Amino acid sequence: MGTAVERIVIAGGGTAGWMSACRLGAWASSTRRKLDITLVESPDIPTVGVGEGTWPTMRDTLAEIGIDEGEFLRSCDASFKQGSRFDGWRTGRGDDSYFHPFTPPPAVRDPRQLVAAWKSGGGSFAQAISAQQDVAQASLAPRQRSMPPYAGALNYAYHLDAGKFAELLRRHAVGLLGVTHISDTIVSVEAGPDNEIAAIHMRSGRRITGDLFIDCSGHSALLIKGHCGSEWIDRSAQLFNDRALAAQVPVEPGSAIASQTIATAHRAGWIWDIALPGRRGIGCVYSSKFIDDSEAEQILANYIAAALPAAGEVKPRRLAFPTGHRTRFWSGNCLAIGLSSGFIEPLESSAIVLVELSLRALIENFPSDRATMGLVADRFNDLFTTRWDRIVEFLKLHYVLSERSEPYWQAQRDPTTFPARLAGLLELWRQLPPSTYDLPLAEEIFPAASYQYVYYGMNGAAPADLPKPGAELIAQLQETAQRRRSLLAALPTNRAYFDAMAAEASRTLENQA
Repeated sequence: MGTAVERIVIAGGGTAGWMSACRLGAWASSTRRKLDITLVESPDIPTVGVGEGTWPTMRDTLAEIGIDEGEFLRSCDASFKQGSRFDGWRTGRGDDSYFHPFTPPPAVRDPRQLVAAWKSGGGSFAQAISAQQDVAQASLAPRQRSMPPYAGALNYAYHLDAGKFAELLRRHAVGLLGVTHISDTIVSVEAGPDNEIAAIHMRSGRRITGDLFIDCSGHSALLIKGHCGSEWIDRSAQLFNDRALAAQVPVEPGSAIASQTIATAHRAGWIWDIALPGRRGIGCVYSSKFIDDSEAEQILANYIAAALPAAGEVKPRRLAFPTGHRTRFWSGNCLAIGLSSGFIEPLESSAIVLVELSLRALIENFPSDRATMGLVADRFNDLFTTRWDRIVEFLKLHYVLSERSEPYWQAQRDPTTFPARLAGLLELWRQLPPSTYDLPLAEEIFPAASYQYVYYGMNGAAPADLPKPGAELIAQLQETAQRRRSLLAALPTNRAYFDAMAAEASRTLENQA
């Protein structure tokens, strides 16, 4: 037996660092496992703090951490997310829009039946097989306030204020889970046997030892790159975007709160639009190879002026980011989580879900001692190399079927920029729709349903020999249509939901005074 893994040191705060502290702390508490968790956060380094979209997995994560859903929504100025809407990605015309909902399509053995049912009924693929597009388009909440926490009439995630989210996690970790928080700056790393990390040295002179070090230091990757030397795999030849402008725009009281992330294509990238109760987060993602910063600023300014005429001049924050990931995410006794492990454009909100999945894999395969850590690390690296490949593949799918004529979009359609597996799938899908045979992992980040929504949303080629939809599927679709009508009549608007929640919180404070 080797040395027990009991002392965990997290280098860096932000969403990745504090979520790591909370998940590990809550797990240790529920299992009565002996863990000493320390998070070191430099007071001199600001967090990126622009990640505002999540996946439905966040509901399980928050419940496992032990944070009440109402507290989360209030503390983080959060709202509900039921999917993503893509405007202008295929042709750029006014009617060019499709929806990627979180609710999966009806379960059928042969997915060609879904395509046949859609083709016979007309409209969009998502609308034909799911009620969620219409609910989201009406800016309705996915749940009623009387429902238990984290339960919904439809599958949902959240939009949130990333800075407020990190602060909520910090309070919870330190106040309730016994995590030690040290505000100090790492100045050097002390090597141990086999180039593992023995300790980190702080500017204050403090020396912090640990058995497992989690690198949440962002793009600087102080431990995984700086000490462990894990190299960078550049994926910019497949996904071109390397810049973003991020703005926070106030909204009028009582205005509608959108239920989906809106991604609007422009001539060299796309614009995100995320609605929170008190503001909208709007940003422009672009490739510096095709437009410069000033052109991107004008594109963003034009969008904001059209969407929110009363907003006035908005000064966005400029961000540059590499596109890629590490060769090894876990090296020795150092595990990279968050931006230190890699980053690819914020399309489809993959960054935070990767943090969640990394922590789940760590906890479910936690090494009982240092002697087995290398075996666990190898398995982790194999899994997450595949997951990063899947993310690149899925995000590229959003671009390859576009018919837009601008040079950026023409370059995206160049087959030499396609991931090899995606190129083969595109040929296969002309005969067989995307299915679980294409996505066989037990826990795919993006399941076959997501590929179907995007592929057919972008007017991907459908099989020529489509079977007649079976009686069971027809009954399921009729039930979906009835449920759509019921949901549209019964669910509150997002604005009504959050205004009522705020009023209730205000009354509670008054009664406590």
